Amino acid sequence: MTKYNIIEKKEKVTTLSYRRSVAPSFVEDVARKIIQKLMVEGNYRDPQYSAKRLADDIGINMRQASAVISLRFQQNYSQLVGNMRVHEAKYMLQEREFRDMTMEDIAINVGFSTRQSFYATFFRQCGMTPKEYRIMYGPSKEKNKKPAKRKGKPAKKR
Repeated sequence: MTKYNIIEKKEKVTTLSYRRSVAPSFVEDVARKIIQKLMVEGNYRDPQYSAKRLADDIGINMRQASAVISLRFQQNYSQLVGNMRVHEAKYMLQEREFRDMTMEDIAINVGFSTRQSFYATFFRQCGMTPKEYRIMYGPSKEKNKKPAKRKGKPAKKR
């Protein structure tokens, strides 16, 4: 894929010792806290909210946070946050109430710091640009127009 300079990553098979030594109950407990911090509190929308800050907020170190995200969500912190942001962006692109927002406004609203990172992440996940997605799945302006009032005589009833 050459569009947006996206290069497919090869799957890595890693068996790091710290991932193997994490107890399943610890993983589930920390995963709940990660979901709380990112989704419920909405910290994924903050472009400055880092994996380090997440780990500090939960009270664990970066290595543990990384291991839990990898084990529980099968992705890294950036991918996890990007998925959350794209999910919300897709919602906004489909809904009438956000129809007049620009792509830059949506990108900033969901937590991307630049339009380019928004487009690249969105394209990587959806296979199309946000604009293409809005055209395909979003509300059209024609659907939202009120029907024009007819002038002249009303139609005869039969």
